[in-house]
Amino acid sequence: MSIVLQEWRKCIFKLTAVLLVACAVLAGTAAGEDPQRSELADLLGGNSDEGFKKATAPRSFTFPADHGPHPEYRNEWWYMTGNLDANDGRRFGFELTIFRFSLAPEASESISAWRTNQVYIAHFAMTDAGRGRFHVAERYSRGALGLAGAAADPFRVWIDDWEIAAAGDGSASEQWRLRASDAEFALELSLDALKPPVLNGIDGLSQKSSEPGNASYYYSITRWQAQGNVQIGGDDYTVSGLAWLDREWSSSALGADQQGWDWFALQLADGSELMFYNLRKADGSQDEHSAGTWVSPDGTARHLDRDEISIEADETWASPEGGAYPSAWTIELPGYGLSLKVAPVLDDQELFTTVRYWEGAVDVTGTRDGASVDGRGYVELTGYAK
Repeated sequence: MSIVLQEWRKCIFKLTAVLLVACAVLAGTAAGEDPQRSELADLLGGNSDEGFKKATAPRSFTFPADHGPHPEYRNEWWYMTGNLDANDGRRFGFELTIFRFSLAPEASESISAWRTNQVYIAHFAMTDAGRGRFHVAERYSRGALGLAGAAADPFRVWIDDWEIAAAGDGSASEQWRLRASDAEFALELSLDALKPPVLNGIDGLSQKSSEPGNASYYYSITRWQAQGNVQIGGDDYTVSGLAWLDREWSSSALGADQQGWDWFALQLADGSELMFYNLRKADGSQDEHSAGTWVSPDGTARHLDRDEISIEADETWASPEGGAYPSAWTIELPGYGLSLKVAPVLDDQELFTTVRYWEGAVDVTGTRDGASVDGRGYVELTGYAK
């Protein structure tokens, strides 16, 4: 009977989490927002940020402490993506993202273990290039009774048995583990950071619009060595490859006139990385706060303004459910002698979750200072389809 009750509690908590997040989205529309704005933009807007701390000025970052949660801010995420190769040559891409949302600025003083002001959502996706298939799973939970949560010492963030965590006793912040599974696919990885964290924006403050406080604290670890196991299509694969971590927390990141973003995280074979987020206004034009980071092979990072880079969409992909996404790009970074072509591993890498967006593995080819260069990466596209 105790097992039945435990499963019943989990179901109730997950359902409640879904309803609470849905209400947060619908509240913005009821308040008179443009119904064509993406749900993700609604969640990251500033409609219900009163009482939360805001990202208004650069701060000091401390690791591994800042890998852990920042509950005084309304939302944050731990975002891992990567490209993996099996021993037999099969290619996979993966994404595991865990979001934390605060429902209220202050934690409840209730003595009930059921009560919490924290909601967690996780998205797990895998690209199976060999079979031409894209797999997606989503989980919800409230941050109570140990069902979901985040901790800094040792670092761990989890929903049920999905987790990103420091390996061993957590004393080595550069060694992590990742695991997630669904009915049709599963992933378990050991991760070793090959570079230290880099701060995005200006000293880690990533301004997203002109409104004060519409910003996030944002850092990345742009290159991890990944090794582990993939289970998919009834088969097991030993895999290795590279992964990328993005970390952000804020209370109000997007402006009312912003529709979404195109985010690029590219790992080049020469040991360098390029991250750029192209923020789009509701009319489709580029927002002036679009920005990025260049990371050299030795880990040195440099901020990129929007005028330093050109990103042109070469193709589009029409979703069977409506809406069209850009599907191939030409990227020019003249200051680094870089000219790149970026192409998706699969056209259809669209996630139908609490929010609808495109997130997928990509291949990179091109030149740097006239010499050939290639690589892999991930691209995220939001605000193109309801």
